[in-house]
Amino acid sequence: MGRVGVPIATLDDMETLLADLPFVKGDPVIAFVNGLGGTPLIELYLMYGEVAAILEKAGVTVVRSLVGPYITSLDMAGCSVTLLRADDELLRLWDHPVDTPALRRGC
Repeated sequence: MGRVGVPIATLDDMETLLADLPFVKGDPVIAFVNGLGGTPLIELYLMYGEVAAILEKAGVTVVRSLVGPYITSLDMAGCSVTLLRADDELLRLWDHPVDTPALRRGC
Protein backbone atom coordinates (compact mmCIF):
# COMPACT_ATOMS: atom_id res chain seq x y z
CA MET A 1 0.00 0.00 0.00
CA GLY A 2 1.29 3.41 -0.92
CA ARG A 3 1.06 6.54 1.15
CA VAL A 4 -1.67 9.00 0.42
CA GLY A 5 -0.02 12.07 -1.11
CA VAL A 6 -0.45 15.37 0.65
CA PRO A 7 0.26 18.42 -1.50
CA ILE A 8 3.00 20.61 -0.13
CA ALA A 9 2.72 24.35 -0.63
CA THR A 10 5.57 26.13 -2.36
CA LEU A 11 6.58 29.77 -2.56
CA ASP A 12 4.87 29.90 -5.97
CA ASP A 13 1.64 28.96 -4.19
CA MET A 14 2.10 31.89 -1.83
CA GLU A 15 1.76 34.40 -4.67
CA THR A 16 -1.52 32.71 -5.60
CA LEU A 17 -2.70 32.70 -1.97
CA LEU A 18 -1.73 36.34 -1.54
CA ALA A 19 -4.14 37.27 -4.32
CA ASP A 20 -6.96 35.69 -2.28
CA LEU A 21 -6.06 37.45 0.99
CA PRO A 22 -7.61 40.76 2.02
CA PHE A 23 -4.27 42.61 1.83
CA VAL A 24 -3.96 45.68 -0.36
CA LYS A 25 -0.98 47.68 -1.45
CA GLY A 26 0.41 49.62 1.50
CA ASP A 27 -0.94 47.31 4.20
CA PRO A 28 1.49 46.78 7.09
CA VAL A 29 1.82 43.15 8.21
CA ILE A 30 3.53 41.09 10.86
CA ALA A 31 5.13 38.04 9.23
CA PHE A 32 5.66 34.90 11.31
CA VAL A 33 7.72 32.05 9.85
CA ASN A 34 7.46 29.14 12.27
CA GLY A 35 9.65 26.06 12.04
CA LEU A 36 8.02 22.75 12.82
CA GLY A 37 11.05 21.36 14.66
CA GLY A 38 13.24 19.75 12.02
CA THR A 39 14.00 22.73 9.80
CA PRO A 40 17.30 24.52 10.43
CA LEU A 41 17.07 28.17 11.43
CA ILE A 42 19.02 29.28 8.36
CA GLU A 43 16.37 27.69 6.13
CA LEU A 44 13.63 29.50 8.04
CA TYR A 45 15.42 32.80 7.42
CA LEU A 46 15.78 31.93 3.74
CA MET A 47 12.04 31.27 3.65
CA TYR A 48 11.39 34.60 5.38
CA GLY A 49 13.52 36.36 2.76
CA GLU A 50 11.44 34.85 -0.02
CA VAL A 51 8.17 35.68 1.73
CA ALA A 52 9.31 39.28 2.30
CA ALA A 53 10.25 39.61 -1.38
CA ILE A 54 6.84 38.32 -2.51
CA LEU A 55 5.09 40.73 -0.14
CA GLU A 56 7.25 43.64 -1.27
CA LYS A 57 6.43 42.85 -4.90
CA ALA A 58 2.73 43.01 -3.94
CA GLY A 59 3.22 46.33 -2.13
CA VAL A 60 2.59 44.83 1.31
CA THR A 61 5.03 46.10 3.96
CA VAL A 62 6.47 43.80 6.62
CA VAL A 63 6.66 46.00 9.72
CA ARG A 64 7.56 43.27 12.21
CA SER A 65 8.65 39.66 11.89
CA LEU A 66 9.24 36.59 13.97
CA VAL A 67 11.30 33.69 12.63
CA GLY A 68 12.11 30.49 14.49
CA PRO A 69 10.86 27.18 15.87
CA TYR A 70 8.16 28.51 18.21
CA ILE A 71 5.30 26.05 17.70
CA THR A 72 6.84 22.73 16.75
CA SER A 73 5.73 19.19 16.05
CA LEU A 74 8.60 17.10 17.35
CA ASP A 75 11.16 17.05 14.53
CA MET A 76 8.81 17.60 11.62
CA ALA A 77 10.30 19.16 8.49
CA GLY A 78 8.88 22.34 7.04
CA CYS A 79 7.42 25.56 8.29
CA SER A 80 4.25 27.61 8.45
CA VAL A 81 3.83 31.21 7.37
CA THR A 82 1.36 33.49 9.15
CA LEU A 83 0.60 37.02 7.99
CA LEU A 84 -1.27 39.42 10.26
CA ARG A 85 -2.45 42.86 9.18
CA ALA A 86 -1.08 45.33 11.71
CA ASP A 87 -2.51 48.60 12.97
CA ASP A 88 -1.06 51.04 15.51
CA GLU A 89 -2.67 49.33 18.51
CA LEU A 90 -1.52 45.87 17.46
CA LEU A 91 2.03 47.13 16.90
CA ARG A 92 2.03 48.80 20.32
CA LEU A 93 1.02 45.48 21.90
CA TRP A 94 3.50 43.51 19.75
CA ASP A 95 6.35 45.80 20.84
CA HIS A 96 5.53 45.42 24.54
CA PRO A 97 8.21 43.49 26.49
CA VAL A 98 7.64 39.74 26.75
CA ASP A 99 9.21 37.45 29.36
CA THR A 100 8.01 33.85 29.05
CA PRO A 101 9.83 30.50 28.92
CA ALA A 102 9.29 30.35 25.14
CA LEU A 103 9.91 33.99 24.20
CA ARG A 104 11.88 36.79 25.78
CA ARG A 105 11.99 40.17 24.09
CA GLY A 106 12.46 43.77 25.21
CA CYS A 107 13.02 42.92 28.88
